[in-house]
Amino acid sequence: MYAVIKTGGKQYKVAAGEKIKVELLDAEVGAEVTLDQVLAVGNGSELKIGAPLVAGATVSAKVVSHGKHDKVRIFKLRRRKHYKKSQGHRQNFTELEISAVNG
Repeated sequence: MYAVIKTGGKQYKVAAGEKIKVELLDAEVGAEVTLDQVLAVGNGSELKIGAPLVAGATVSAKVVSHGKHDKVRIFKLRRRKHYKKSQGHRQNFTELEISAVNG
């Protein structure tokens, strides 16, 4: 059984036992989180699609850790104009372990 969930403005296809990295959530490490924005639930050839959400469907997950992704380098250059700008960014994330798909 799998589900398509929406969190942090992004969509993820998840199944029980998987680990995913999502946008930073306000939860302690080891806490149980219930994700209720479920867009679709599939089981084999059967598929339930919400309009926009599947009624009564939830995904249970456990917070494994918090951290930062690898640095993304931003470099801007205007040739022949003596303009160079260098910048870096590290996005925060929360790692979740999906425990159950209900619905």
